[in-house]
Amino acid sequence: MTQKPRLPRSQRYNPSSDDFHKEDFPFYWLAQVHGRYSQAMEKALKKVNLDIPRWRILATLNQEGHCSISQIAMHSIAKLPTVTKIVQRMKDEGLVESQISSDDGRVTEVMITEKGIHALNEIQDTTAPLFKQSFKGMTEAQIKRLNKLLEQLFHNLPE
Repeated sequence: MTQKPRLPRSQRYNPSSDDFHKEDFPFYWLAQVHGRYSQAMEKALKKVNLDIPRWRILATLNQEGHCSISQIAMHSIAKLPTVTKIVQRMKDEGLVESQISSDDGRVTEVMITEKGIHALNEIQDTTAPLFKQSFKGMTEAQIKRLNKLLEQLFHNLPE
């Protein structure tokens, strides 16, 4: 006699279950948080005449030093042609510089400029209250745990 595998008592988090409830589905909350965060960030960034894609690129370059367009696309969760267009606009605005890689002539490397660093400092001043409010009531340990869980979920998903 073959035994059926035991299922958890509740499958409320599983969309294919008859017992499914959207409020128990982690991706429901991830989408809700992302939507609210994006709206708040757009509003804050508008005050300094920037947007989320340019903020992500500036933050990535500030942390990494310089990146190829494809590395920026990966870190900023955007498509390569989109990042290429945004980087070109950012060059025109003086926020970034680019050069052909000395290792591979097919690769364009992008670096943040002093003006870009100044813009990033303005962004950080403008968005600091949003981040403080976002994590209100959470301990450092809770934030670290949340990050570890999200990282695990990320690695469980297919590319």
